Amino acid sequence: MNDVEQPLLSHLIELRDRLLRACAGVFVVLLCLLPFANQIYSRFAQPLLVHMPASTSMIAIDVISPFLTPLKLCLVLAIFIAMPWVLYQAWAFVAPGLYQREKALALPLLAASSALFYLGMAFAYYVILPVFFAFLTQTAPQGVAVMTDINHYLDFVLTIFFAFGVCFEVPVATVLMVLIGVTTPDALARKRPYVIVGAFVVGAVLTPPDVISQTLLAVPMWLLFELGIVCARLLARRAQAREPESETH
Repeated sequence: MNDVEQPLLSHLIELRDRLLRACAGVFVVLLCLLPFANQIYSRFAQPLLVHMPASTSMIAIDVISPFLTPLKLCLVLAIFIAMPWVLYQAWAFVAPGLYQREKALALPLLAASSALFYLGMAFAYYVILPVFFAFLTQTAPQGVAVMTDINHYLDFVLTIFFAFGVCFEVPVATVLMVLIGVTTPDALARKRPYVIVGAFVVGAVLTPPDVISQTLLAVPMWLLFELGIVCARLLARRAQAREPESETH
């Protein structure tokens, strides 16, 4: 009984240590960001502020919103910045139980998924949000002043960031589906017309109702899908090349 309980207890202790280290990394980044909370929020709100009329500004409806909203942004930003450290802690906990081939595949996939998620958020901030807010401010009815609450703006933009970050994970999802045997690169290539239509549907849902912003999201998603097919084919060829060697050994 003790031989069974001791490994479980040691795993739980290691899991606790990894979680504490991940939280400590987020906390350290948060402490570095807090002194600049207001400046960070001002920079975060630039996609909207540059398109608002000169006589208007953002507002705070709740009493403590001017204090809590920048802190909330810093906390979310600290999690995003510390995500490689958090993923490393998860990797260090799981890696001892993986085979060598699984380790060789998992680490590049983790790095690629993190980079693509950051790329999706950057694309949303620098490309989609300026187009989105330019469209909204220009279509406001006559006599309506565009004055958005700072907390509502934060929630909306964070939702957009998360949505675009997930959408940019298409290559990783494509490669994973091929690796676990759900589909093949050729089968995915045959579904290309459906993927293109789906990309434009997602672009219509997540962007303003105009063709330009819809295309700005749909085209990168389609290109990322094609990139995933190329990577999946390369991995499949490498796996096929290794099979004769393994049979020989």
